Amino acid sequence: MTDLTLLGIPGALRAASTNRLLLAEARRSFGPALMTEASLRLPLYDGDLEEAQGIPPEVQLLADQIRAADAIVIATPEYNKSLPGVLKNALDWVSRTKGGPWRDKPVAIMSAADGRGGGDRSQFALRLALVPFRARVLPGPEVMVAEASNAFGPDGRLKDERYVRALTELMALLRAEAGRNGLAGN
Repeated sequence: MTDLTLLGIPGALRAASTNRLLLAEARRSFGPALMTEASLRLPLYDGDLEEAQGIPPEVQLLADQIRAADAIVIATPEYNKSLPGVLKNALDWVSRTKGGPWRDKPVAIMSAADGRGGGDRSQFALRLALVPFRARVLPGPEVMVAEASNAFGPDGRLKDERYVRALTELMALLRAEAGRNGLAGN
């Protein structure tokens, strides 16, 4: 299926983050699809702002991208033993939009972090944060790239074949979920 739309959500704002490199690897592994990358450069969630001005356009764009995607992959670092604030802020904002854009969307989670756990705690926190949205979060295989600053070669590709195998399997499962129940083309 080449008519699938894959949305990549980087949990870090930094352009050269290892999680953006991990998203690029995920895109290659996913195969033919229309690829879109979300921006998490959003205002901080503020109920007063929402009441005064409504949903900011950049938040609505993110919600629309989620709604239009056949599959979503989130690559997140781990900040202070949890998910980054920008990612949590995006989830909070999107929860305020109409129509439940996450509902039944197949979602793959992965992480790259400099610690030994490779972002295991950020993945746990992210899975918990996604529960109310009723997305179809894949249970695995878990892709947690440890010591991330040394995990990618000069070409930006993962060096460890174990990570490549796990990522390849996760993306094959995400592709299969995206095509399940006629979701492709929504």
